[in-house]
Amino acid sequence: MTHIRIDAVLTGTPRAFGPRGNPSSIASRYPRSEPVAVTLEGLAGDQVGDPTVHGDADKAIHHYPRDHYAAWITDLAPAPSFLAEVGAFGENISTTGLTEANVCVGDIVRLGTARVQVSQGRQPCHKLNTRFDRKDMAKRVQDTGRSGWYYRVLEPGLVGPGDRLVLEDRPNPDWSLARILHVLYVDTLNRADLEAIAGLPELAAGWRKIAAKRLETNGVEDWSRRIGPVDA
Repeated sequence: MTHIRIDAVLTGTPRAFGPRGNPSSIASRYPRSEPVAVTLEGLAGDQVGDPTVHGDADKAIHHYPRDHYAAWITDLAPAPSFLAEVGAFGENISTTGLTEANVCVGDIVRLGTARVQVSQGRQPCHKLNTRFDRKDMAKRVQDTGRSGWYYRVLEPGLVGPGDRLVLEDRPNPDWSLARILHVLYVDTLNRADLEAIAGLPELAAGWRKIAAKRLETNGVEDWSRRIGPVDA
C-alpha cells in the first residue's frame, strides 16, 4: 500500500430501495469531482439509510477495490450494466492495486490529507441480493472474500480523486483481511486464530465479539438473516 492513487471518491444520500422501499444509499453513491471533507463520521455529504447498522465510527468509510470488478463481470455474465462504473457496491473509495490480500487490520493510512485506520472487512448483507437481482449475491461476496473494508477516521482532512493513499503504520502484518475473512467464513472454529482475532485491539469491537462468542459456544452464528434473499 505505497502511494496508491485514489480513482474515485463517492458520496450519496438514501433513497427508497427494493420492494419494501427501505432507505439505502447502496445504489445512489456517485463520484465527486471536487475534494470532499473527511470527518470523524465519514465523508461530508454522505449518508446511510440505517445508521444503527452502517453508521458507527468503525464503519465511517467503505473502500471497495476496483480490482474485483473484472471478476464479477465474468462471474455474473451477463453482468449488470452498472458494473461498468464505480459505485456498484455502494463504496466511498475506489482504487486499483489494493485488495483484502494486501491490506491488514489496523493499517493506518493517509487518505488525501486525512488519517484513517482499517477497522474491519465488510459483512455482505441481503441488500446486495436486491442490488444485483441475484438471491445469492451476498453469499457470493462472502464466499469469494471480495468484500471490501471499512475505515475509522483518526484525523479529519480532505480527499479527492487523484489523491494518494499512503501506508503509515502496520501494527498487525500477520493479519491481512483475507486471513481474517478465511477464519470468519471458512475455517470457522480455528480456536488459535479466533483467540488471536478476539485480542486484536485495532479490529472493530463487533468482529472481536464474534470471535469471542465462537470460543465460548464452540459454534458459529447464524448468517441466514444477513445474507439471505430478504428484499431480493
